[in-house]
Amino acid sequence: MIIGYARVSTQDQNPQLQLDALSVAGCEQVFHETATGTFRDRPELIACLRTLRKGDAMVVWKLDRLARSLKDLVEIIHDLNGRDVGFRSLTESIDTTSSGGRLVFHIFGALAEFEHSLIRERTIAGLVAARARGRKGGRKPAMSTTDVRKAAAMLSDPKITKAEVAKHFGVSRVTLNSSLARAGVPDSSVATKPVPV
Repeated sequence: MIIGYARVSTQDQNPQLQLDALSVAGCEQVFHETATGTFRDRPELIACLRTLRKGDAMVVWKLDRLARSLKDLVEIIHDLNGRDVGFRSLTESIDTTSSGGRLVFHIFGALAEFEHSLIRERTIAGLVAARARGRKGGRKPAMSTTDVRKAAAMLSDPKITKAEVAKHFGVSRVTLNSSLARAGVPDSSVATKPVPV
């Protein structure tokens, strides 16, 4: 069975060009959606991929209608190949059922891996350079040193609860506890509070 998938980015775009091309290509069923989001936000694509069976072929008008990145594209095609499902892109004239089409996707896969390695190397190099300049990598702490000191001072009052302090600083109790622990503040606040009878 030949199954088509069409996607337009916004309600304003007209999918008719894609639908006509998929019809001419012999698609017996076409999944069509209007979506700009990630893979998880595209229910028609997910339904299309679930419908495909061994020996079927998936057809798209253009590669960028199927995936939003080279990595996603390669993952989808490898999944299809693993299930013995063919893939065709009409605009780029790619057909994974042919040896030339399979070669193209091996090259795409190598490029996606290369891109991933470059991003990883740049990230590591950036962190090393930042550390050399005295900066630490990673996310900024949810609570500053001053905030932690203030929180510890507030918690020395037995009438103030951790939940109240966390709410005051706009963080969760877990974040408050971890911030206090990182600053080396002993968790004596709970012990000093009277236990309700």
